[in-house]
Amino acid sequence: MDLEALKLRREENILKHKKKKKAYYLKKKLQNQQKENPEKKSLINFDNELFSGSGADFDLKIKEIIKKQKAHVENREDIILQRIEEYKQKKQKYYEQNKEKRLKYDKEYREKKKEDLKKYRKEYYEKNKKEILARQKEKRLQEKENN
Repeated sequence: MDLEALKLRREENILKHKKKKKAYYLKKKLQNQQKENPEKKSLINFDNELFSGSGADFDLKIKEIIKKQKAHVENREDIILQRIEEYKQKKQKYYEQNKEKRLKYDKEYREKKKEDLKKYRKEYYEKNKKEILARQKEKRLQEKENN
């Protein structure tokens, strides 16, 4: 066998080994998760649960689901509001700390893009010149009528 064939075989073997190793660790991870959370969530057969019986049964089931969801949200409302407030404070603090950096970056960005913006605006105006002029005439006529 030549050297290139040996290199290719070695690389293939390494890839196979990595795949086996990854599969092994994923399998172990799943097993550990199942050990930690042994309770399995029951699957709901919606056809039997909701649509078996009369329309009144369906309405009752929907109302029951709504009550459960509402109770869950009410239980977690304080936590959710607290987290939102913490996020707002964290964001505000970040902006206060990095205000100078942001202003400097914005200024540099505007300077860098200044020529591109001028070019874009010029092209846009040329492309939409008739529409823009028509709008301006309408505004002038409206102003004259109002005065």
